[in-house]
Amino acid sequence: MDVDAVDAVDVGDAPPPRPQSLVLAFFGNHVLDRGEGDLGVYSGSIIDVLGRVGTGEQAVRSTLTRMVNRGLLRRQREGRKTFFGLTPHANGILRDGGQRIWRDGAVNEDWDGTWTLLGFSLPESWQRQRHDLRSRLTWSGFGVLYSGLWIAPGRVDVRGIVSELGLDAHVKVFHARADEFTDIGLMIRESWDLEALAARYLAFDKRWATADLAAADPVAIRLRLVAEWLRIIRTDPRLPVRHLPEEWPAREAQETFRRIAEQTEGPAGRRAAEVLETAPLRSASTASLRSASTGTP
Repeated sequence: MDVDAVDAVDVGDAPPPRPQSLVLAFFGNHVLDRGEGDLGVYSGSIIDVLGRVGTGEQAVRSTLTRMVNRGLLRRQREGRKTFFGLTPHANGILRDGGQRIWRDGAVNEDWDGTWTLLGFSLPESWQRQRHDLRSRLTWSGFGVLYSGLWIAPGRVDVRGIVSELGLDAHVKVFHARADEFTDIGLMIRESWDLEALAARYLAFDKRWATADLAAADPVAIRLRLVAEWLRIIRTDPRLPVRHLPEEWPAREAQETFRRIAEQTEGPAGRRAAEVLETAPLRSASTASLRSASTGTP
């Protein structure tokens, strides 16, 4: 295996994706829609694939363990081998990410003029809950309008987020339209860091638009491509394009992403099928019974 295969594409000074992001991109690309029910992947296969983008074996093993502890992956022993599969929670995250990547896109041209306003007030000691809520709101496209008051374009259903965090009693949500008096363009510039977002799109397009894929490992390239793109759109609230600066760079960056994703889809899928060792995962209840009878953790 050539662990430097991804170097065939000049990624410049792009920060390397976190191992967890690469693991999720791996499962999203090669496991999620295999159509074979719950599928586990041998840890050695995951180490092989992530090694192609320069992630070391120990980092992969540590990441897999943390993801099991966080409820993102489940682990199953088969003889001397360990297989990892998606939990329902991780499945939902990947399908949400897939919606953002492949269907919604990075350019919002069909905004209907509505906004979602969310206000919250949490006790000072709830630092973890505050961090979790802010992270989930950012992922859902919210920006800070005022302290404790967040805003997002369109009608955003945040009931699942709020209830999952146990904050129903501390959050108020409204859907509204801006009065003509409101300068929407100015509000957007004040609530979101457009310069930083535009810079990320420009840097992505510069890295990938002229990439020579001929000599590159398609599995490694597609994994790095999707992980990088998802990292960018996670911070993009999909603001209405008519209120953004002219020549907003998300459009060209998205065209570059989709072109390379299409070029690598077939080759990456075929290569992955050759190197991945998989096994069906038992249901959680069956696994629990088996562990109880054998004494295995």
